[in-house]
Amino acid sequence: MSLSGVCVTAVESRPAGALGTSPGHRPFGARAKAFVAMTKPRIIELLLITTVPVMFLAEQGVPSLTLVLVTCVGGYLSAGGANALNMYIDRDIDALMERTAQRPLVTGMISPREGLVFGLALAVFSTLWFGLLVNWLSAWLSLGALLFYVVVYTMILKRRTAQNIVWGGIAGCMPVLIGWSAVTGTVSWAAVILFLVIFFWTPPHYWPLSMKVKEDYARVGVPMLPVIASNRVVARQIVVYSWVMVGVSLLLQPLGYTGWFYTAVALVTGGWWLWEAHGLQNRARQGTTGAKLKEMRLFHWSITYVSLLFVAVAVDPFLR
Repeated sequence: MSLSGVCVTAVESRPAGALGTSPGHRPFGARAKAFVAMTKPRIIELLLITTVPVMFLAEQGVPSLTLVLVTCVGGYLSAGGANALNMYIDRDIDALMERTAQRPLVTGMISPREGLVFGLALAVFSTLWFGLLVNWLSAWLSLGALLFYVVVYTMILKRRTAQNIVWGGIAGCMPVLIGWSAVTGTVSWAAVILFLVIFFWTPPHYWPLSMKVKEDYARVGVPMLPVIASNRVVARQIVVYSWVMVGVSLLLQPLGYTGWFYTAVALVTGGWWLWEAHGLQNRARQGTTGAKLKEMRLFHWSITYVSLLFVAVAVDPFLR
């Protein structure tokens, strides 16, 4: 399956719909919910959590609420299109993984053709939405994020290398740049720093979840790091990325973009993150496995961390 961190996937797939509903038994309400599910709303929540606070920082106050709303809608449509296309491409392995077996293209609630058209339509519409209602820099950034996620991550990296989530995570960093450019029409060093915070946040956020479900990934030949490396190696990588992430998060204050409030929140939340990351590493070193490894503690904290950090980004301009 893998050699030196590179993996070629061979998956015995079954056609979409093999588990599910015939065309004559797909109620409108259920299909509507299925199309919404294809956009992966829970993931998009995290993207919007990073977009809106950056708009406050860029404005150094309250940005136009209409602009915030329009940007959020565009961001949802763009990310939703990327997620729908991701489901279309990955429908073969989704059918074999326990945590994705109920996705709409697997159950047959939505046909592959419908899923492809839906994803492409969202991609085109969201780009035009940004270009016509926000600005064209934001439009090209959103389109770039979508193409990076679909082509570079899903089609090229995901099934071939354990570095998939590291470089594929760039797509998830783009909402920071989009939020800043929506307000200013440019991209500044503050936006780049926050981009890097999310870049270094993504692997230690996702690897603990991958540790939990690595059997799923191993079954379909996707070489997430926990599949091809021991828990000790994965935990060590998590600690390295965590320290870099916390260090980068503290650059905003000395460069003059934030004040004491953001810095205090970054220190406290970052310190707690490092405590959890080193705790996971210590348990992995001791050979702890199963529920006692408690890898999901860091995964859940990672969501709280990024939420609190970016709330501080939004609040800080009002306290300077």
